[in-house]
Amino acid sequence: MKHKSRRRKVFENIHVIDAGAKGKSIGKAPEGQVIFIDNAVPGDVVNVQTYKKRKGYFHAKAIDFIEASDKRVTPVCQHFGTCGGCKWQNMGYEHQLFYKQKEVTENLRRIGKIELPEISPILGSKETFFYRNKMEFSFSNNRWITDEEKEEGVEIKERNALGFHIPGMWDKILDIEKCHLQAEPSNLLRNSIKEFATKNSLDFFDPREQKGLLRTLMIRTTSTGEVMVLIQFFKNEKEQIKLLMSFIKDNFPQITSLLYVINEKGNDTIYDQEVICFSGKEFITEEMEGLKFKINAKSFYQTNSEQAYELYKVTRDFANLTGEELVYDLYTGTGTIAQFVAKKAKKVVGIEAVPEAIVDAKENASLNSIDNATFFSGDMKYIFTEEFIAENGKPDVIITDPPRDGMHKDVIDQLLKVAPKKIVYVSCNSATQARDLALLDHMYIVSKVQPVDMFPQTHHVENVVCLEKRSHV
Repeated sequence: MKHKSRRRKVFENIHVIDAGAKGKSIGKAPEGQVIFIDNAVPGDVVNVQTYKKRKGYFHAKAIDFIEASDKRVTPVCQHFGTCGGCKWQNMGYEHQLFYKQKEVTENLRRIGKIELPEISPILGSKETFFYRNKMEFSFSNNRWITDEEKEEGVEIKERNALGFHIPGMWDKILDIEKCHLQAEPSNLLRNSIKEFATKNSLDFFDPREQKGLLRTLMIRTTSTGEVMVLIQFFKNEKEQIKLLMSFIKDNFPQITSLLYVINEKGNDTIYDQEVICFSGKEFITEEMEGLKFKINAKSFYQTNSEQAYELYKVTRDFANLTGEELVYDLYTGTGTIAQFVAKKAKKVVGIEAVPEAIVDAKENASLNSIDNATFFSGDMKYIFTEEFIAENGKPDVIITDPPRDGMHKDVIDQLLKVAPKKIVYVSCNSATQARDLALLDHMYIVSKVQPVDMFPQTHHVENVVCLEKRSHV
């Protein structure tokens, strides 16, 4: 071991033994401390330099590769390593799936400490690149200079950027030439907009100074071939806005919904902003098993449409409905799961905190002629009460798909009071899912577990669990 400074250390010949949380890999320091390594894969042997020390562990970056792992592949993206979006692009997809399955299994066992059935093999994604239906890019007048550019010492004349935030830096934007997550026309659109805006001296945003015209670009696509583009402007400069929007409309006739927002706030969220339709419709439409879902600029919809279909099929299969059940769908969002299972249920009741999402859910149910689904808006821990159940009926099956933090303890307490025959728990965070399963364990046994990979090249993994009421309850 060599000391670089009091704060930073260099550890040599570190064997990378596992994949850890948030896309990092794991090694052990000579004295036994865990090292979380940013840019290595299991099986690598590396020299690392630490950049953060905590009690019992380090964060570090590999600076020399002594031996390359057989799990390692060459990343296809030129931005890999600087952009934080696809941290596992240097690992073969079959190995990504292995470590995602391992994470789910270990979380359920270690955190949940519950009896488990055999966990089904993870459902991998057929498409491992260009699978996202939604991307958001930020404009900046002061783009991030990469390490390679610094080493070359070339004078950077073009400072405008249209791309992604550098991980952990709210005001630093990496200019993106080609992203491998969303299919065309995504890259062509982004690059054309950047080139036109630069050529016509449209000001790119400065988040520190809170000035400039162009803030963000959102591109949404559907499997039916529709395209939505939304530009967020900082000021209502009518002539400049018209100039850019007309360019987009004239050069990209495949856009079916061309929108913009004037947002003078300190942050980029558009949920409290008016969306203005420049041309086309105010929404795009996704289809799944003949169901149509209208998606507007503010709608939540799973960002991998093809794998969302697989996820929903697993959820429906686990619910195993006969047509006689009253189903509650907690955290229903825009009601996609609720409507997906409605034809197999007697009635579905969806609950969601975001009022706009419930407006979408009701509209989509009407569009699909679904008359056995009702939707309610409110904070789950306040709306999911005994009074609500008395009014809407006692559910036979509850489907729950909470945010990453999992379910509030009050919601779990209410679940245990309601005591449906079956609970299907969909999760994007198996650690909080495991915590919740432990709280339900005295009344429910886990009968099925199915991990689903929604986000290839990343460490994220979804998991679906079927809970059945114990016979003695």
